[in-house]
Formats: sequence, C-alpha cells, structure tokens
Amino acid sequence: MARQTAGALRGITLQQLRYFVEVAAEGSISAAADVLYVAQPTMSAALKDLESRLGRTLFVRSTRGVTLTDDGAEFLGYARQVVEQSELLEQKYLGRGPSRRLLAVSTQHYSFVVDAFARMVKASQAAEYAFSLRETRTWDIIEDVRTLRSEIGVLYRNEFNARVINKLIREAGLVFTPLFFASPHIFIARTNPLAGQASVTLKDLEQLPRLTFDQGVNNSFYLAEEILSTRSSKQEIRVSDRATIFNLMIGLGGYTISTGIISDDLDPSIVAVPLDVDERIEIGWIGHASVSLTTQAQRFVAEMRDVVAEFGVDLLT
Repeated sequence: MARQTAGALRGITLQQLRYFVEVAAEGSISAAADVLYVAQPTMSAALKDLESRLGRTLFVRSTRGVTLTDDGAEFLGYARQVVEQSELLEQKYLGRGPSRRLLAVSTQHYSFVVDAFARMVKASQAAEYAFSLRETRTWDIIEDVRTLRSEIGVLYRNEFNARVINKLIREAGLVFTPLFFASPHIFIARTNPLAGQASVTLKDLEQLPRLTFDQGVNNSFYLAEEILSTRSSKQEIRVSDRATIFNLMIGLGGYTISTGIISDDLDPSIVAVPLDVDERIEIGWIGHASVSLTTQAQRFVAEMRDVVAEFGVDLLT
C-alpha cells in the first residue's frame, strides 16, 4: 500500500496542486479556471486525476460550487506548503514576481480586525490579490472556517458561552487560539452624556436602547456577540452590520457591549467607556486543526497582535 501511494504521489504535478489550492480558495472550479486562465474542462480533468492518484475524494461537488471534504481540508495544508515553497524558489532563482495573494477572514464585528486586515493588505505590496473580509454571525464564522471558505475566524468566548463555543469548534475540527483578554466596555456616540464618564454601570444603561448583532436562524444566548445576552432590556434593536449600529448610537443614543478596542481613524464618532461588571472577554482566532496557516494568514495574525498591543493590551502567547 505504501509503495502504491508513493508511486501515485510521484505522478502528481505542481500544476495540479496549484489548481487544487485555487479551487479551494474560490469555492468553484469555473471561477478558479477563470483566475488562472485555464479551460474549465482541463482543470476538472486535472483535479479528477489528482483525486484518482490519491485514492481520496477531495471535493464535494454541487451546482453551487465545491466544498472540501475532510480529506481535502487535510490535503490542502500540505498542498499550500508545496506551492508556497515553489513560488519562493521561483522568485529567488528565476526572478519571477510574487504570485497573486489570497486570504479570507470571517469575524465578529471588531474594528481592530479591520485595522489589521488593512495593514496586512498594504504590507503585502502585491500587484494582484484576492482578499476577503467577512463580518458575520458567530455560527457562520465557525462554518466558514470549517468549510475553508475562510482560513481564519475571529470571535470571543467567556465563562458563560465557552462550553458551547468550544464544543462547536471542536466538532468542526477547528482550534481556538487566544489573542487577549478584554475588560467589557460600552461603545456609544461621542455626543452621548455617558461618554465623559470614567465608567458606567448596568443601571446607567437601563434607559438606553441596547444594540446587538442579529444571529439569524441560529440565534442563541450562547452565540450572541455581546456578553450579558440573557439580561432583559426595555429597548432593544438588532442589526446586521457595524455601519448601522454606529448610526443608531449617534441617532438614538444607543449602546453595545464589546472589547473597548476601537480605532479613532476608522470610527471617529464612537468612544469606548468601561463597563463596571465582573466579566472578561477572551478574544481569539480559529483555524483548522489539520491545516497549517499560509504565510499570508500568519501575517494577518501578526498584524492583529500588533494592533491590539498598540492599545496597551497584554497579549496571550
């Protein structure tokens, strides 16, 4: 069996690995073929030959595109390493320019992630790239990373939701890597009367509209993006994006609870005020347990750490 496998691997080409990595990134054979300027039948045949040589099904094919199987997700980690090393050799010894950069990230609604993402894009200095940043629901973040629609997901856990979040992450074959612990803050408009206080209490918030991010059909206290999700509120508004939540903070004087890390450059009209509660928020990123991070993903994680460190927050190792 080992001899047969070795023989099959000798027949795999670097071109097939490049096709495979691109299809995994695009989620579509036709889209990947367009990106690489290859005829779709040629790419499909190459991928079927790859699966045949490996003796494993790498993709689940449907009318909506393709998703990786468990074997495909594991193989992707190795394929990426080979393709990246090949490109480094070509750049160093053949004088070829860097290839198109690829990275997809799914995250809860954190401005420090946007800041880090922007820095990562600028630092890549790539002439061609296809980056994706998706601010979305907690359940969808886990599902995006599980299916490798995104390579990295960013979310929080705390004492209340950790058991459920850890179970979902574990069952998806993912790993949670902590970044930092944050003390809860409220985000409010600079014009809000509470903006000048050193801290606020839950009683201070009783007459203000509470703004939360909608979790869709998978709505649950444990999947809420905000802590203290079980507390009732006289006035509550659910939204789906950060622009809307900030506009409602300004227009209605509402608040939301988050990390306290907010960029003045990205969100100049919003301030963070400490919330006096006995809670803490653990922010981290999730990735596949069996897939190594690409160089681009490692750069993004490094940028997140740099952004957070600039706010004086102690990073977790």
